[in-house]
Amino acid sequence: MLINLFSSRGWESWGLEHRPLIPEQMPVLIDDDLRFEDGPGAPRPALAVNRWLQELPVSGAPAVSTWHTYGRIVKDWMEFLEVRGVSVFAGREALRAALSAYAEYRAAGPLRRRFSAATWNQHVSVLASLYRWALAEGHAQAEPFSYRIARGMFAGRGGEIWVNRSARRRPKPHVTIKYLEPDFTAMFLNALAGLCPDGSADGLFHGRELARNHAIGQLAVATGLRLQEFTYLLSYEIPPLPCTRTDVPVAFGVPSGVTKGRKFRITWVSYDALAGVDQYLQLDREASTAGSAWTPPAAWGEPLRVSEPDERGGRINGVRRRWDVLTPAERCRLVAPGGSSCLVAVQAGGGPFTAWGSVFERTSDRIRDRFEPRFPHVTPHRARHTFAMRTLEYLVSGYYRQAAALVAATSDGTGPDAALALYLTKADPLLVLRDLLGHSSVLTTEKYLRRLDTTRIFADAYERAGGGGGTVRVAQAAGTEAGQELPGAAGKVR
Repeated sequence: MLINLFSSRGWESWGLEHRPLIPEQMPVLIDDDLRFEDGPGAPRPALAVNRWLQELPVSGAPAVSTWHTYGRIVKDWMEFLEVRGVSVFAGREALRAALSAYAEYRAAGPLRRRFSAATWNQHVSVLASLYRWALAEGHAQAEPFSYRIARGMFAGRGGEIWVNRSARRRPKPHVTIKYLEPDFTAMFLNALAGLCPDGSADGLFHGRELARNHAIGQLAVATGLRLQEFTYLLSYEIPPLPCTRTDVPVAFGVPSGVTKGRKFRITWVSYDALAGVDQYLQLDREASTAGSAWTPPAAWGEPLRVSEPDERGGRINGVRRRWDVLTPAERCRLVAPGGSSCLVAVQAGGGPFTAWGSVFERTSDRIRDRFEPRFPHVTPHRARHTFAMRTLEYLVSGYYRQAAALVAATSDGTGPDAALALYLTKADPLLVLRDLLGHSSVLTTEKYLRRLDTTRIFADAYERAGGGGGTVRVAQAAGTEAGQELPGAAGKVR
C-alpha cells in the first residue's frame, strides 16, 4: 500500500478539463499495482477509503496534520489485512478475527510495531470513524468493533454514550500531566538564556541566539501556547508592552490561523515575559535581520512579500490580508519589508526558526548532565502544562484567599463552605483556565485541578488573611491523616 500527498501543481497537463476537487496535501492511498479497480464496476476498497479521507475537512477534521495521521492509520490497518488475506470491507466474523490479531500484534508483537495504550486508542477511534462512514454510505456491511452503553456528563447534563470495547484502559488523565515545579521552571529558563541554575553566568557554555531562546521559552511558559501557536506567531501579533509595570496579566490574542481547530482565543501573559519578548524584538532580532536578503526556498512556494504591516494585517503581494487567515505554511513564506522572515523567532540571516522541540530537548539534557540529574525531559507541551498548573494555582489561591478573608471576618469563624460557594459563583477558576487554554469543554480542564494541593493552598491563604490557628490546625490534622492513609502524602500541608 502506497500513500501520496496530493498536489494539484501542473494539473493542466493531466488531460483534465477542470482542476481536481481533492484538497491540497490530502493523503491518497494506492495499491502496490497502482490500480483503483479490478475492472469496470469493481472498485477496490482504497477508492472508498480515499473518498472518506477527502470528506474529512467537512467532517470536523480541518487540520492537514489530522488528514496525514488518519491516512497513516488506515494504511497500517489495510496493510495488516492484506497480508492476512482479509478484505477491508469483509464480513463481521472475518473483521473481528482480524481486529483481535491486530490488537495482539500492536500490544505484544515485534518491539518496533507495538503501540502504547494512547496510540492504540487513537487508531481504534479513527478506524471506527471509517467503518461508521462506510456503513452509512453502503460500502461496508459490517464493522469489527463492539460497543457498550455508558453514562456520560457534559455541560452539567447526563446522557448515554457509546464506548468502544476495543479501547485499552489508561491511567486517569490527571495522573499523566507532566509539568515543571517553580524551581525547575526557573532553572529551565535560565538555561535557555545560557545561565547557571542560580542565574549566574555559565562560562562553560557558549550557545547562540540565547536571548531568542529565553524570550520564546518564557513566552511559552507564561501563555500556555501550543507548539504550533508560538512557533508561527508573527512579530506584528505580539501585544504592545504597557507603559508601566503591572502585576495584572496582559491580554494576548492567539490568531485562529495557528490554533487547534482554527478557533481564535485570548490568553494572557505576564508583564515580565512580554517585556522579555519586546526586548528581543527591539534588540537581538533587529540585529539578526539587519540587511537580511532572505527569501523562502522555492520548494515552499512563491514568496509572500509584505508591505504596510500593522497589528491586524498587511498587504501581501499587493493585496490587503488579515494575519489570522494565514496558515503556518503561509506564515513561513512571509517576507518582511526589510527582507527577513515575519515570524517572531528568526535565525542568523533573518530566516524563520521553528525547531523548538530540539532547543527544549538539548537544554533539558544539558541541565540534567551538568546541574540536576533529576531534571525531566522538557517538551514544548510540558511548558503548556506548567502554565496551566501555575495559573490554576494562582486562580485557586485567590479563590481561597477571598474565602479565607470572609471566614476570618466572621466572629465565630464558621461558614467557609458558604464563602467558597459565593466566590465560586462569581469567578470559577476552571472556566477561566478553560478559556485561556482553548479547551472546548471544562471537562478537559478538570484534570489539572486534581493535581493541586488545595488543602495547603487554603491553609496558606488563611494565614495570609490573618486567620487564627484553628483552621490551620484542622488542615494540618487532615494532612497527618492523609499521610497515615496514603504513604508519601505526609508533609504536604504546612
